[in-house]
Amino acid sequence: MSSTPPPPPPPAHSAAATPDTPEESHRFPCDQCGSDYRYDPGNRTLTCDHCGNTEQVGTGPWQAAGLRELDFDTAVAQHLPEAEIEVTRVSACPNCAAQVEFDPTTHAKECPFCATPVVVDTGENRHIKPKGVLPFGVDERSAHAEMSAWLGKLWFAPNGLNEYARKGRKMQGIYVPYWTFDADTKSSYSGQRGTVYYVTETSMVDGKSQSRQVAKVRWRPASGRVQRWFDDVLVLASTSLPKSYTEALEPWDLSAMERYQPQYLAGFRAEVYAVELQDGYAQARAKMDRVIERDVRFDIGGDRQRIHDINTMVSDVTFKHVLLPVWLAAYKYRGKTYRFVVNGQSGRVQGERPYSAWKIAAAVALGLVVAAGVGYLMAQQ
Repeated sequence: MSSTPPPPPPPAHSAAATPDTPEESHRFPCDQCGSDYRYDPGNRTLTCDHCGNTEQVGTGPWQAAGLRELDFDTAVAQHLPEAEIEVTRVSACPNCAAQVEFDPTTHAKECPFCATPVVVDTGENRHIKPKGVLPFGVDERSAHAEMSAWLGKLWFAPNGLNEYARKGRKMQGIYVPYWTFDADTKSSYSGQRGTVYYVTETSMVDGKSQSRQVAKVRWRPASGRVQRWFDDVLVLASTSLPKSYTEALEPWDLSAMERYQPQYLAGFRAEVYAVELQDGYAQARAKMDRVIERDVRFDIGGDRQRIHDINTMVSDVTFKHVLLPVWLAAYKYRGKTYRFVVNGQSGRVQGERPYSAWKIAAAVALGLVVAAGVGYLMAQQ
């Protein structure tokens, strides 16, 4: 725990945690029977599976106020207010290094990212508190059905894996960490604009004169300025899943983002970000630069463009730490782990493509038989 004297206690309605207060347990007892609530994606309520009692989430008047951004430079200088920091109890998987948040009653779990048994440590993680959360909109049953349908379309997948996945354990609902960045950019550039024109060239082919049109490019200097305001440039803050998986889950409808409330995590788990803020910003800048280059090419115009130099000034950089919903299944089949992820908002599926050796061999053999048959018919004709 930090030796820094604790700040004044937050208001009663605040969910902020300080270094000298216990981390949030994310346990929400039912006010009728005392059992744990869980967040129900279908009804967008906290639901008690024991007595059926429900409680609304996210209906406060502040919902329409939007999500307040944090200043990037202030965060890099580590001058964020203490209310923007939280302390949680996490466990790092010894296999894939995923850091998943656990409540104080948890003693041992299986890593949701790779199915490796994990003994929960008692360490604490101090990090920037989430500002926004995109609540689950797809429940576990629907996510499992989407995954099974996706597997069913993979003809070369082993039948055993399909059956194992359909009858396997429930999928894990995980809130995956992301950064979003806003920035104002002004860019000056220099380059060349190319205009295509055609000339007629004549050549002799087999003693005959033939003419053809040949494209040429006339280049002229070009320079100018472009500017763009970037809003919510999304950067994955996790290293537990391949980017190819998470990018395939896009797009996300960030307009449905809610202000972070721990109640949304009831019945789910949250991964702690592994990509630090400055590294996340570097990835966001790479995304911005690609868009700026496209803007420059459009501004140069013409038929072709050459860009010699782009000088970009970036100002008013702000950010948010947000949590996006993912259903995840990690299945071990014949000594290998297969991972499948489902967008918890849209139901879009992505995962590792398993292959059946005998199915591939059967397809090759069938192809050879068909080719031999076609060859025989052609020979007869």
